[in-house]
Amino acid sequence: MRVPTKVLALCTAATVLAAGCSTRIEDIPLPGGADLGDHPYTVKVQFEDVLNLVPQAAVRVNDVPVGRVKEVSLPKGSWDAEVTLLVNGDVRLPANANANLEQSSLLGEKYIELSAPAEPSAQRLADGATIPVARTSRNADVEEVFGALSLLLSGGGLPQIRTINRELNQALGGREDTIRSALRNLDELTSTLNRNRESITTALDGLNRLSSTVRSRNGQVETVLDDLSPGLKVLEDQRGQLVEMLRALEKLSDVAVKTINASRDDTAANLRSLAVILEKLADSGRDLPKSMEVLLTFPFTDEALKAVKGDYLNGYLTVVAAEGFNCVVPPVKEEPPMGTSEEDPAEQGLGQQLTRAGTLAGSDVPGPRPEPCPTTGGGQQVNAPSPEAPRQVAPQAPPDGPGAPGDAPPLPLPTLGEGD
Repeated sequence: MRVPTKVLALCTAATVLAAGCSTRIEDIPLPGGADLGDHPYTVKVQFEDVLNLVPQAAVRVNDVPVGRVKEVSLPKGSWDAEVTLLVNGDVRLPANANANLEQSSLLGEKYIELSAPAEPSAQRLADGATIPVARTSRNADVEEVFGALSLLLSGGGLPQIRTINRELNQALGGREDTIRSALRNLDELTSTLNRNRESITTALDGLNRLSSTVRSRNGQVETVLDDLSPGLKVLEDQRGQLVEMLRALEKLSDVAVKTINASRDDTAANLRSLAVILEKLADSGRDLPKSMEVLLTFPFTDEALKAVKGDYLNGYLTVVAAEGFNCVVPPVKEEPPMGTSEEDPAEQGLGQQLTRAGTLAGSDVPGPRPEPCPTTGGGQQVNAPSPEAPRQVAPQAPPDGPGAPGDAPPLPLPTLGEGD
C-alpha cells in the first residue's frame, strides 16, 4: 500500500518542525499582527506590575497596532518588570513618551498603549531607549474589580471600618491641636533626618568599624571585665560608706546654699565694687603690663641699656669727704737725681704742671681755698683735727734737701660738693 504524497509531505514538515534548533512557540508571529516594517526599533518599558502580559502582545498608538511585545523579564536585583517592545520604524514618538498597560475588552488580551505627554519633547524616542516606571501606569484588572465588588456586596470589612472610625474619633476628639503639633514635629524630624542622612551613614560606618575593632580584641575586653570584677566587689563592700558620704555631701550642699543665700547681698555689693577696679584696670590698657616689666627689673631697667656702649658701661661717682677731713695735701715737686745735668722730658713736663698748679693756687683761683693738712717733722700727714678742738700745727723740721715738701705753695682745690 502506497502512502499518499500529501501525507508524506506533512509528516516530513512535522518532523522538521519537531527537530527545529531553538524555535519557540512564542517566537512565531501571530497572524494578523502589526507590521513592523523593514527597520523596527527596540524600546524597553518598566512596570511595577505587568499582570498577565505575555510576549507577542500588541503595542498600539491611538488604538492602532504599531508593534508587539518581544520579551517580559525581571532584571537581576530589581523589583520592577521590564518589557521589551518592537516598534515600527516609521512611528515617531517623543523621547518622553508614556506607556500604559491596558486591556482590549472585559475578557480580552492585554496590550501596551504608547502615547505622547502634554508637553512632548523635541527629540525622538530612539532605538534602545527606556521608559522608566515614573512614566508608566496600568488599568485596573477585571479580577481586582470583581474582588472589590464582592467585598462591598458581602459586607466585607465595613463593620471593622466603622469600629476603626469610631475609635479614631474618640482618640482624636478634642486633641486636634496636639495631633497637628505632633505631625509638624514629625515632619521636622523626618526633614532633619533627611538632611543629615550622610552624617547618619558616617556614624553607622564608624559604629561598624568600632564593633569590628572590639571584636578583634575580645581577649583584651575579657581581661578588662575579669579585672573589673574585684573593683566592683570593693565598691559593693564600701556601699555603706559611699551612702554616708553622699548624705554628708547633701548636708554640705544645704549649708552652702544657706550661706550663699545669706551673703548674697554682700557678694553682689563686692562684685559691684570690683567692677570699678576692673574698669580702671581696663582703662590702664597696656601701661600696667609695661610697668610690671620695669618693676621686675629694678634697678636695672630698660633705660639702663641705653648707657651700655658695646663692652663697657659708663658710670659717674661723687665722693664727699666727712666732716673735719676737708684738708688738702700739698703737691710735692720732684727734682732730678743727683749728678744729672739734664732732666727727662717727661719729668720736666710733670714739674711744669706742678709749678703751673702752684701758680694757679695763688690769687688767680676764685672761691674759698681749703687749708693744707698738717704734717709731722718727717713730712708725713697727720690726722685732721676735730672741728671742736683748735688746730695745732707741729713744728716743721728744716728741709733735708731740694725737692722737700714745702718748696711749693699749697695747692687749693674747689670746695667739696661743688662742680662734678
